[in-house]
Amino acid sequence: MTNTESLPQPKRGRKGGTDTGPRNVELDRQNPDLLVPPETDHGTVPNLKFSMSWAATRLEEGGWTREVTQRELPVATELAGVDMKLNPGAYRELHWHKQSEWAYVLEGSCRIGAVDQEGRNFLDDVQQGDLWFFPRGVPHHIQALDDGVEFLLVFDDGMFSENSTFMISDYFAHTPRSVIAKNFGWSAEQLDALPDKEKYIFPGQVPPPLDSDHVLSPTGDVPRTFKHSLHAQEPEHFDGGTAKVADSRNFAASDTISAALVEMEPGALRELHWHPTDDEWQYWIRGKGRMGVFASSGLNRTFDYQAGDVGYVPFAYGHYIENTGDEPLVFLEMFRNPRFEDISLSQWMANTPPQVAADTLNLPRSTVEAIPKGKPRIMR
Repeated sequence: MTNTESLPQPKRGRKGGTDTGPRNVELDRQNPDLLVPPETDHGTVPNLKFSMSWAATRLEEGGWTREVTQRELPVATELAGVDMKLNPGAYRELHWHKQSEWAYVLEGSCRIGAVDQEGRNFLDDVQQGDLWFFPRGVPHHIQALDDGVEFLLVFDDGMFSENSTFMISDYFAHTPRSVIAKNFGWSAEQLDALPDKEKYIFPGQVPPPLDSDHVLSPTGDVPRTFKHSLHAQEPEHFDGGTAKVADSRNFAASDTISAALVEMEPGALRELHWHPTDDEWQYWIRGKGRMGVFASSGLNRTFDYQAGDVGYVPFAYGHYIENTGDEPLVFLEMFRNPRFEDISLSQWMANTPPQVAADTLNLPRSTVEAIPKGKPRIMR
């Protein structure tokens, strides 16, 4: 018999009671602020969490992929995400899509290539901590290097699905071979081995050194690199951690998506703030944390997150993030906007006439005057 006293219970003081019926105890342990919400939580706020582990995984000979879109997380209308793994040498085949693609390399390394509308090409290698960005409609491919690769893809449309992209093998399979032959000047015999359906992810050989793989285009290379070495970028340092912001100011090609990579020490707080332009899409990489979200009109809800979870904050919702684990918390926050922008609650108060804030919050004027006028984004 299970000892109910050793289990987390929906109980606080005289409120709630023990749960002796069917339950998923592991999920209750992972989500203590759902089981026993803070007293400040109130009302109904949309679900703002979905784990990649809850998503269906598509298995292919060269790797796997899974996604969290608006289908899985209905509130996520602006952005969708894909977690993909390619084995050494494997390809994510030549393809394009209607949405722009932003990516972060989680582990390993790969080669990425693209050709833009002017016939200018791009080819480069990326490793853990690097970003890439392909504008919508620009055809591209990905191939894992000798250690394989896992990466996060983010698209600027909540309804995007990785399972419905434009793939070259699928295009050829559904075009009359006579048309293909005429288009390329090929003979019918040269088309015997064409795929009869999409290949999507498939095995290949590890590519040769980058220099020998590069194709010289008569129109040259793309004018703005599609790669950004976020791992080499100097972070902003705060009392409780660091942040690296990548947007159109330092990654010019990324003209529809901006992001911040945040690392927080145990117990640290990503301050009370909101974003004045767009929804926030999050991917939690390491550690454990919780996020409290204020939705106006007295509505507030708190969620717990761990590695592999996707979080979401609708436009203008006030929120904070706190590291509740005993190791550094690392997560990405992304926006469908070329510029990263946020508004700090403390900075707003510090730059408002102090008597106004003191009278509003029933605080001593001296307490308000002591708020630093800077921007303490992460604090202990």
